[in-house]
Amino acid sequence: MAERKKGYLCTMDGSENRDHGFFTVLFEEYREPFTRFANSFVRDRAVAENLFVDALVDYWQRRDALPADTNVPAYLLASVRNKALNHLRHQRIRERSSDELRHRAHSELDFRISSLEDFTTQSLFTSEIRAIVRQTLDELPAQTRRIFEMSRFENRKNAEIADELHLSVKTVEFHIGKVLRVLRVRLKDYLLFFLVFILR
Repeated sequence: MAERKKGYLCTMDGSENRDHGFFTVLFEEYREPFTRFANSFVRDRAVAENLFVDALVDYWQRRDALPADTNVPAYLLASVRNKALNHLRHQRIRERSSDELRHRAHSELDFRISSLEDFTTQSLFTSEIRAIVRQTLDELPAQTRRIFEMSRFENRKNAEIADELHLSVKTVEFHIGKVLRVLRVRLKDYLLFFLVFILR
């Protein structure tokens, strides 16, 4: 096996090659075994190869600051190991973040489902809508207001209202239509709420 000596490669026959040859030998000799080592943990060949290359580049940039007797293969293997460990740690963080996002998405979906399941006509009447409707009714003649309230709030049929108030059904329909025309304008920004009054 080749060994490092003061930035050069000493081969078995004692010949010396310049730094370029040293880098090439390191790459060719340790690429496969160290990539396999990294891949046995990260389970991704491309990532494992990148980890080895990063480790080799890091060593190459720091080699002059390292002791002359540095065991290069051991140094590289330790570097690959550390980079693989960091990769796995980052992967765990990403997966936890993804799990949290999925959990939030599921929670939001569950909330929307439960909200829709619990939805009733009455739940549409927020305080703001109630205020608009109440103010509108208060501005109308008493009989018109009473007919509308009996129809929409007490769920009385037009014939029942007409019978109780001694009016014709057409008169009842006229008063209800009158209120709906006013509410159509007042609740123009609340189409869904207005439809509640119509679809009864």
